Amino acid sequence: MVLEDLVRDFARALTIAAAKWSVGCVLGLLASSIALTACSSVSGRPLERDRSIGTRGTDHDQPEPDARTPRLEGPMAAGPRQTRGLEQTRGQRAAHVAMKYRGAPYRWGSAGPAGFDCSGFVRYVYAHVGVSLPHNAAMQYEYGTPVSRDGLEPGDLVFFDRLRHNGIYIGQGRFIHARQTGKRVDVATLDEDWYRSRWVGARRLGR
Repeated sequence: MVLEDLVRDFARALTIAAAKWSVGCVLGLLASSIALTACSSVSGRPLERDRSIGTRGTDHDQPEPDARTPRLEGPMAAGPRQTRGLEQTRGQRAAHVAMKYRGAPYRWGSAGPAGFDCSGFVRYVYAHVGVSLPHNAAMQYEYGTPVSRDGLEPGDLVFFDRLRHNGIYIGQGRFIHARQTGKRVDVATLDEDWYRSRWVGARRLGR
């Protein structure tokens, strides 16, 4: 009986040991499997940097300027102070006003606006740009500064026929004037025979 009991106890101990060994092996194999699975989920390729982030920080956050973008040049790019030279002179304004009355009738002794004689026309036009002149061609010649025929600019006063006639230069060798009875305010050229042969001079009434 004693021997049988010893054999039975030994067999039970072996069974228990075998069972423990099996569980340990199973657990060991399971842990190894988990470790291998975790390793296999990590790519061997290094992580790629986010391409939206510059390598030098905020210096690269802004886009590079486009070389094709046009640059403003000339007076517009320089600002309003550079455009003052484009403003009209007093003479240019006078020439502009004078052309508005082209076609008005000649009336001796009249200074407009229903009609004009030559000096009355000049007087009326220049009153619109702030210059007061007498109603007489010879007296108007005393105003302003002398100008050569080659140096004429729009608005200059041109005089003819021993200061008995005048008009307003408008550019390109032309002037506008109130000519004579029966005619109207119109444009003529300095090279026409009558005006060329009776040229006296020209005056400029400021800027």
